[in-house]
Amino acid sequence: MAIGKRIKFFRNRKGLTQKQFGEALGFMGKTSDVRLAQYEAEARIPKNDLVESMADILDVSPQAMQVPDIDSYIGLMHTLFTLEDTYGVQVTKLDGEICMRINVRQSKDAARLHEMICDWHAMYARVESGEITKEQYDEWRYKYPRLDTSHKWADVMPEELSDALIRSMKRE
Repeated sequence: MAIGKRIKFFRNRKGLTQKQFGEALGFMGKTSDVRLAQYEAEARIPKNDLVESMADILDVSPQAMQVPDIDSYIGLMHTLFTLEDTYGVQVTKLDGEICMRINVRQSKDAARLHEMICDWHAMYARVESGEITKEQYDEWRYKYPRLDTSHKWADVMPEELSDALIRSMKRE
């Protein structure tokens, strides 16, 4: 999830309007909600000191606000937390081991992710059974969704892009 979506997610979670949040950050007058709208739409990207102020007001870690760096353990954990918020990924215990599951009832995005992970599992099972080689599996992963044989995902326009196009067409 990009930083604009994270800002909006945590602002809504705190029950603040764009104007209220902007004023809490020190943006005055009519510009307070406009500035926040720009950050949430990613027309502007906040500098690190502003992200820290936002995080402080929203009572979250600055790392939770930013697009996580999965090359660090803290960044990876915040990526997993974002997956929980957005796609219903949950941590559970199965047969004494920690596992992740997807709550498909959380949203249509969670259900869609679940289907994609099921496809991933099916491909991995083909490697384990010897039906395909590790190299073929790696080619599938690194070119995903282009080599997805289910054809569910390869030609699907991202929902955000579709929504933006629809909004644009309605304005015209």
